[in-house]
Amino acid sequence: MSILNLSLQATVIVTLLSAALNARAAAPLVSSQADQHSVALTIYNANLGLVKDRRSIAIPAGSSELRFTDVAAQIIPASVQISSREGGELRILEQNYEYDLLNPQKLMDKYVGKEVRLYQKNPLSEREEEVTATLLANNGQPVYRIGGDITYGHPGRVIFPEVPADLIAKPTLVWLLEGKEPGKRQIEATYLTSGITWRADYILTIGRDNRLGDLAGWVTIDNRSGATYRDARLKLVAGTVNRVSDEQPPGRAYKTMMAEAAAPAPQFREEGFFEYHLYTLQRPSTIKENQTKQINLLTAGGIPLRRDLVIRGDQAWYRGPQGGEDGQKQKVGVYVEFDNRQSHQLGMPLPKGTVRVYQQDSDGSLQFIGEDAIGHTPKDEKVRIKVGEAFDVSATRRQTDWKKLASDTYEAGWEVIIRNHKDEDVTVKVLEPMSGDWKVVDSSLPSSKRDAQTAEFNVPVNKHGEAKLTYRVRVRY
Repeated sequence: MSILNLSLQATVIVTLLSAALNARAAAPLVSSQADQHSVALTIYNANLGLVKDRRSIAIPAGSSELRFTDVAAQIIPASVQISSREGGELRILEQNYEYDLLNPQKLMDKYVGKEVRLYQKNPLSEREEEVTATLLANNGQPVYRIGGDITYGHPGRVIFPEVPADLIAKPTLVWLLEGKEPGKRQIEATYLTSGITWRADYILTIGRDNRLGDLAGWVTIDNRSGATYRDARLKLVAGTVNRVSDEQPPGRAYKTMMAEAAAPAPQFREEGFFEYHLYTLQRPSTIKENQTKQINLLTAGGIPLRRDLVIRGDQAWYRGPQGGEDGQKQKVGVYVEFDNRQSHQLGMPLPKGTVRVYQQDSDGSLQFIGEDAIGHTPKDEKVRIKVGEAFDVSATRRQTDWKKLASDTYEAGWEVIIRNHKDEDVTVKVLEPMSGDWKVVDSSLPSSKRDAQTAEFNVPVNKHGEAKLTYRVRVRY
């Protein structure tokens, strides 16, 4: 083989080695939110969100490192998936999640054992003076070596020569990729994140006659996930999604919140999804980091309402004699009820949330009269809200008799006196919860068996009047 051929082969080998080294040492690709083509966000009412972040990124041939920034700080790393939606084939060799975020404490920790500069103002000359120091420790407060002396509590500002390579400004997904051919690709990263949730809030406005009401429903989204989702395709899942309880995603906790004014009323499209319900917003929406946003869910007017006044007993009262000559005073609960039916301007499955109830006073001003939580309510089901306790309706309960008929059988007599100080007649529902094998053997008003452990009496009380309910019950344990 000639010297020329050997020289040519050596040149080719050097060229190939140089190209490989250059490829390995090449700066990583960095993709930010500026590359974002679209983002889809599905929020669960269990402190969980599903993010689908699609970006247009130019990927070279061969191996390359892609740093995918502007992701949620509370991402669940094990849930991350990446796929190439458009373009050539792409292999993922390695995946990392870096969340060692830059802050003053970590910056000081990284410079332990290294030189820094300290600036302080000379109180006499009012000029800044610089001194070079070695940071010896940063446990509680910095300890420096300046010349041959050791000191702490130095008042100077610390100047660092550079940011350490392993500290980053924001959470970043890092992939080692291998592409067969260069070109622009649609890369979609899908991941779960904690720190974002939603709930439903309802406002029920009751008419002056207590017969009809108007209901407005709002979706309240609380985003503390550590990311902003711009012009997101938003979906909400209502239902209980099972999760592994020991999943602890890394990331920072956010303590501040910002409120945003409610957006104009949008239209959600509702559909059944697996064993849950899915609500899709029919327009893009931006969910900012550290933001609470409200979006209109529904509006319904002229809903027929039912109002209940309820007294509820206690199972323990039937297990033994109860003393007290004057009896026991009881508060009367006030409940409002309506049916989630299409004929009542409703009929959409209602996600769980809080219902706040208002009514107009004599001046026409809305006044808050109570609130209650409701669970997920399918269509055609009943919605029942405890508003509060009646002021002008009171009750007193007294045990009038107690007998032990056998070793496991008892009989008790009860008297419930209800006083109505209102300018209208009312009917009070008396619910008596009992355990064991029970039977109402005598009563001054008809009773019904509401369920296996509850007797129900409906007691009419005239305005400014009083009514008395008496009954005897036999219980066997």
